[in-house]
Amino acid sequence: MIMNYRVSSLCALALALSLFVVGAPASAAEKAKDGPHASMMLKCAAVCADCQVTCDSCFHHCASLVADGKKEHAKCMHLCVDCADCCKMCATLCARQSDLTAHAAECCAKCCDDCAVACEKLPDDKEMAACAKACRTCAKQCHEMVKMLK
Repeated sequence: MIMNYRVSSLCALALALSLFVVGAPASAAEKAKDGPHASMMLKCAAVCADCQVTCDSCFHHCASLVADGKKEHAKCMHLCVDCADCCKMCATLCARQSDLTAHAAECCAKCCDDCAVACEKLPDDKEMAACAKACRTCAKQCHEMVKMLK
């Protein structure tokens, strides 16, 4: 008798939860999964992931230069590694079509803009120029993502 009551209670709970989930309004990300926003989110994820790799590479480049005494690369070194982390977060949230995508894209765009400005101050360095270009591309894509989601 007690076992049947527990089974009945669990079944009732499962039914209530399934009705709640089915009846719950869809979030912006859930609506986007099958709609026109899905491809935009995946494109943004790819651009952010590419920028993350470029920024991490530029961080390594700057760290080597700083170790050789070129202190003018210190600020870029820090911005590149921080920007890479922001890009990684944004790529992850875009790929999973999170409800936090707009917030991540705003943050990523700002980080990329700052990193690009710093890298552009050393235009004769090919690594720095490549990083600035990747950051500008990523910032543009993230700004478009924010506009689409708001």
